Amino acid sequence: MIDVTVRDEVALITLARPDKLNALTAAMRADLAAAIREHGGSARGIVVTGTGRAFSAGEDIHQAVGRSLVEEVELFHDMTRAVLETRVPVVAAVNGLAVGGAAEWTLCFDTRIGTPAAEYFLPENHIGLSISNAASYLLPRLVGARSLRLVLDSTRMSAEEAVAVGLLDEIVAPEELVESAIARVHHWTAPGTATAVHLALLRPPLAEVERAFQVETEAAKQVEASGIAQAGMSRFVNRTRG
Repeated sequence: MIDVTVRDEVALITLARPDKLNALTAAMRADLAAAIREHGGSARGIVVTGTGRAFSAGEDIHQAVGRSLVEEVELFHDMTRAVLETRVPVVAAVNGLAVGGAAEWTLCFDTRIGTPAAEYFLPENHIGLSISNAASYLLPRLVGARSLRLVLDSTRMSAEEAVAVGLLDEIVAPEELVESAIARVHHWTAPGTATAVHLALLRPPLAEVERAFQVETEAAKQVEASGIAQAGMSRFVNRTRG
């Protein structure tokens, strides 16, 4: 459900479940973290993109109903941890809709390039779920005081709106998306550049991210214990089945 190829010395990781909008099963999240780690020290850089009309619909809620929410969240956390542990640029090539945990995952990437079809959607609050991927730390770092309203409103943003608030860095034509992402990696890793040093200096400090993981895991425990998480996921599943 994920495809990994190496193109021009750059690892291209493609979410390949288009019939489900590339919704992330637990196994896919583990595979993504493993793929990032495998190529994070060997490739020149990493590009992550999706197939079809979505980058990813986020957590596969149909699969998650009845599972431990804490375990689900911690799988997302490890995806973010894997990115920040690399010593090479990691680029999100956002080809379409990016939802929930998948949208939040891109916050730790070194840049986010989208197409006009890209959208960001943070629905957790109105489903009764809590945010993850250290979004409680990374989202304010990117968009500042707007963060609270984006989360509480369960905001859905077009590509242009995402650029305006700082979630996307640029918009390119769909046919140029992957090549633009690879070109960005090549530009940043040209001979003589000090990119590895600057990634270490300017990326979100892993210690701060780990503290955010701890807080978000506790939040997941709260919404799980209260019952609102499972109730919200059940409503979502029943609505989509209907």
